[in-house]
Amino acid sequence: MENGLLLEVEVAYALLERQFLKAIKLERGATVREAIVASGVLSEFPQIDLESVSVGIFSKRITLDAPLSDGDRVEIYRPLLVSPTEARRLRARRKAKS
Repeated sequence: MENGLLLEVEVAYALLERQFLKAIKLERGATVREAIVASGVLSEFPQIDLESVSVGIFSKRITLDAPLSDGDRVEIYRPLLVSPTEARRLRARRKAKS
């Protein structure tokens, strides 16, 4: 296959203690789902539920069926443990106590 028919993307996933970043080549027209599966991240992190996980490209949320462009970085997001609003409340409480 000619390089003009391939695109190169990265798949990224991060936990506090461990990160995954892998560059892969796929056929043009490939989707986010195909990149995630091809990267092997699901084997290394079996806790990722592909059907419920949030994903994005360069911090912009997208769907698993979104087509990829050359140079994209597919990001798999962890669920939030605390909502941003609650995190602000907790910080404000800690600051008020100091």
